Parts: sequence; C-alpha cells; structure tokens
Amino acid sequence: MTLARFYPIFDDVAWLRRALPLGVKLVQLRIKDQPQAQVHRQIEEARELCQRYDAVLVVNDHWQLAIELGCDCVHLGQEDLDTADIAAIRAAGLRLGVSTHDAAELARAMALNPDYIALGPIYPTILKKMKWHRQGVEKLTVWKERIGDIPLVAIGGMSVARAAGAFAAGADIVSAVTDITLHPDPEARVKEWLGACT
Repeated sequence: MTLARFYPIFDDVAWLRRALPLGVKLVQLRIKDQPQAQVHRQIEEARELCQRYDAVLVVNDHWQLAIELGCDCVHLGQEDLDTADIAAIRAAGLRLGVSTHDAAELARAMALNPDYIALGPIYPTILKKMKWHRQGVEKLTVWKERIGDIPLVAIGGMSVARAAGAFAAGADIVSAVTDITLHPDPEARVKEWLGACT
C-alpha cells in the first residue's frame, strides 16, 4: 500500500465529503464519544466515499467495525494496543498504523510490523491533552533512522508552513487536524496542503 504524503484526520464523515473531492488520497476518521450505531454509520459512509474517490481510509481505534465494514487500515494508539486483536486485524487484511512518543513505544510498535509509524506531537497541539510535550522535528530524523523503510508520519501542531521542515527531517507523511478544521476556509487550506505535499 503506497500512502499519500498528506494525511488529514477528521472527527466526522462530513469533513470527508468536503476534502475527498479536492484530491485527498489518505484520510483518517477519528470518532470519539459517540454511540456505536452512529460510529458504524459514519465509518460505512466514509468507506464508500473513499472507494468512490480512490482514497485510503484509516479508522482510528474502532478496529472491530473496520474489519466488519471491510476498511483499508486501522490506526491504534498505545492504549488501544492493550485491547485490540492484532491477529484479527491482520487476518482481515487490514493495514496497521501505530502512534509512538518514546523509544519503548516505538519498540512495541515495531514488533507488530506496522504499515506506518506516527510520531507526535512534533509541535505543541491543541487537539487533545497529552502527557507528551513537543517532540521536535529533530526526533523525526532519529525515528526514521530506526524504522527504515516503514513510512513515518509527523503529527501534532503541523501546518502548511511546517510541512517542508518535517519532510526534510525524515517524515514521509505529514498529518493535519486543526490546521484544516479551524481554518476560515478549510477547502482552500486542503488545497494548500496538497500543493505542499506533492
């Protein structure tokens, strides 16, 4: 699976309706604190949209639904790894992405033979409260040396202006969340991102 260099993360399928027609080819649906039926509906629509626009859908956390609905890929945080059935995910043919923050987490992730590794937050982030502080672009270089050919995702506080630095430091993919969703013109921002990640 070849992954696009721009990787937006959205908390509602409505964002996919807006972003996919613009040319986004890799997208994560990260739904928290919603009823299971609502999550099922959103993932199902997201899968259909991604099939229509030839994009890769990554489902955050909800690995059982990702298997049931025949999705492309699952993203798991370190806490999610405690309860997820990795063998079932692999048996279903799904790809796997894993979040990492320190050397111990990286070693744990690498043991799973992941399809990509995410490192963050590269810069301070307002998306969620984390015990991890700014990792810095320098750590991307360290991580890339350790993981070799596995794609490396830079996430956390990323902006169009910061993308080039992340790529130069070793990231293969740059992920954005609030830089798009809080922008006054999200569609224009997505287009900027696509231009910066070609």
